[in-house]
Amino acid sequence: MLTQNAITLLQDLIRIESFSKNEGRTADRLEQWFDHYKIPFERKDNNLWAFNKSFDPKKPTLLLNSHHDTVQPNQAYTRDPFDPEIIEGKLYGLGSNDAGGSLVSLLALFTHYYEMPDLNYNLLMVASAEEEIAGDKSLRSLLSSLPKIDLAIVGEPTQMNLAVAEKGLIVFDALIKGTASHAAHPNDDNPLMKLPKVIECIEGLNFDKVSPVLGPVKVTLTQIDAGSQHNVVPSEVHLVLDVRVNECYTNESIKSIIEAELPCQVKARSLNLESSSIPTDHPLVIAGKKLGRKTYGSPTLSDQAALKCPSLKIGPGDSTRSHSADEYIFVREIEEGITLYIDLLKQIL
Repeated sequence: MLTQNAITLLQDLIRIESFSKNEGRTADRLEQWFDHYKIPFERKDNNLWAFNKSFDPKKPTLLLNSHHDTVQPNQAYTRDPFDPEIIEGKLYGLGSNDAGGSLVSLLALFTHYYEMPDLNYNLLMVASAEEEIAGDKSLRSLLSSLPKIDLAIVGEPTQMNLAVAEKGLIVFDALIKGTASHAAHPNDDNPLMKLPKVIECIEGLNFDKVSPVLGPVKVTLTQIDAGSQHNVVPSEVHLVLDVRVNECYTNESIKSIIEAELPCQVKARSLNLESSSIPTDHPLVIAGKKLGRKTYGSPTLSDQAALKCPSLKIGPGDSTRSHSADEYIFVREIEEGITLYIDLLKQIL
């Protein structure tokens, strides 16, 4: 019954529009889950959290977290993104895979253990908002209101394998300055002509510390914007860099290197999204390996970036389906995910 209720919950969440910053109605539906199982909870903005019944402040706390916001559906959808239809074992719908399947599976896990006494860890369940945009009212905004978190499981689609590390992210805005002029007149300070040198320097950036789990730091030029008329030389060229950081570097050190190496103005939007990891000999990882789960490093970002404790990313579904058209998750993935979550915690609780 718990598993079926989780699947029904996911279908209900899919029916409700929950783009980042507008998750109020999905938060309302999640409240109904806690009310149904008579679990006291708290809510701040569109974030909800609850503690296990026998919470003991003397014990370490294990966070169970996933998010209920979604991205916008892309134009390639051929189905109604808000219709949670199940066809041949596939549950379709926006947010089904990222990360609704993980969220409802973690809620089922938390509910399973909620009333059990004498656990080795306190359990803290957080259904968070604004994860997709790393917003001001995401998990990060709650941390000062929560007890110290000693360990975390973050629910994202990993095929229930163990993402023992996750790359951090820095977005840089770069600016090449020059002199505006009429295109018909000479101009030795055209910022567009400086662009090849800047791109060459971007390609030449060298971060020699390569992680055995996450690989090298990856720098990608993702946007270039300049000019508005054919006969006007612009005064500026704007560039955006997406930098994925392994655990061998801090975001601050990456910022210093890029600022020193690029021959233009560079500004980081934020340094908050650090890489995260958990030791491969941690009892939680060992427990997962005993269940036959593989370890790997994840290139995608999650709410792990807000946490300072050891954290493991694991959940049903496949990351390659995230943000794709006609998103789906297999019902069996949710069923198996709940069972695996319960068996995983059984070994450490």
